[in-house]
Amino acid sequence: MAVFRPFKAFRPKPELASEVASKPYDVLNSQEAREEVKGHPYSFLHVGKPEIDLDPSINPYDPAVYQKGKENLQKLIDDNILVEDSEPHLYVYAQTMNGKTQYGLVGCASVDDYSHDVIKKHEKTRKDKEEDRCNHVRVTNAHSGPIFLTYRDNDDINSLIAEIVKAAPENDHVALDGIRHQSWVIKDQNVAKNISDRLAKVDYFYVADGHHRSAAAAIVGSERQQSNPNHKGDEEYNFFLAVLFPASHLYIMDYNRLVKDLNGLTAEDFFAKLNENFEVKKTDGNCKPAKKGDIGLYFANQWYCMTAKPHLLDISDPVERLDVAILQNKVLAPLLGVDDPRTSKRVDFVGGIRGLGELEKRVNSGEMQVAFAMYPTSVEELMSIADAGQIMPPKSTWFEPKLRDGLFVHFLD
Repeated sequence: MAVFRPFKAFRPKPELASEVASKPYDVLNSQEAREEVKGHPYSFLHVGKPEIDLDPSINPYDPAVYQKGKENLQKLIDDNILVEDSEPHLYVYAQTMNGKTQYGLVGCASVDDYSHDVIKKHEKTRKDKEEDRCNHVRVTNAHSGPIFLTYRDNDDINSLIAEIVKAAPENDHVALDGIRHQSWVIKDQNVAKNISDRLAKVDYFYVADGHHRSAAAAIVGSERQQSNPNHKGDEEYNFFLAVLFPASHLYIMDYNRLVKDLNGLTAEDFFAKLNENFEVKKTDGNCKPAKKGDIGLYFANQWYCMTAKPHLLDISDPVERLDVAILQNKVLAPLLGVDDPRTSKRVDFVGGIRGLGELEKRVNSGEMQVAFAMYPTSVEELMSIADAGQIMPPKSTWFEPKLRDGLFVHFLD
């Protein structure tokens, strides 16, 4: 059974929460982050992407970068911007985007649960990105950005959270991107125990977003376990910061693809080969897929709707029937020569938050030659693949809204 326990969070003062909260470290590149923090000295990007406070020529993996992150985190504490709670708590964190609110529990998940697949994964991680987050945790001694976890809905837990959020939140602000962020401290120990007891009966948690952060937490936690001759198992390094959302609350957006060229094919040959596996029709406007098996295609200033033929959808393998897998296996690899989307320089990925206009823009500019608009992967597909012990193709899911860094910080000791 999964473990999810209270902790003593360092949190920004309520009146400063909007100034501290920042987008995750991997959503912005270094230059974008430098622009984002102008006029915002308390932004948690100074901790998550501390290279922004050093010379732009510095390698973002240089040891000085992680040391700067540690200094910046300590300064937020020394300046009384971040304040530690006096007692361990669970918390509720709500995000509202486009009128839809998702409510998650903030607490600490178990490193051992991660290692023993009680917390299930659906993506491969890259060693360089793992090591980057490991170094960040090792040097700062903190989990500064929460892992995004989900679980199959439990009506009792949902009801308990619904009662908690009837009270006024401690933090309530709307970010510049229009997303509202609210948080509550669960101070009633009986309520917290009721939630913990019910979570203890949940068989599995699933990593929705944050595979590199969770892998890093597990690696560093294991290192601490092995280096501590008096290890007991209840030390803080055995747990990592997470926000746990019921599956029904999550919103997965499309994760779209762009390819630089047709791999030597003429347009006529390309479309002829597409017709072997898809029904392809021109559209008057854009083609935003409305159902599973539909894929939008943008080429030469024209949108087309591609519909997968039945033989591509009538398969039992949970990975092979994903729309992104169908596109990869029937179009990107055999036709366009994109054999490994993780390493190919000819393919790029665009989160659905940017809209189909971004696909048109990049094709019309000549940077890319063809774009594919995808129907979103579902949460149930994600969990089914994780349950089967399988791995999704890269860039299969784009979650919105993104969790903000800096609203909760967990130290390893």
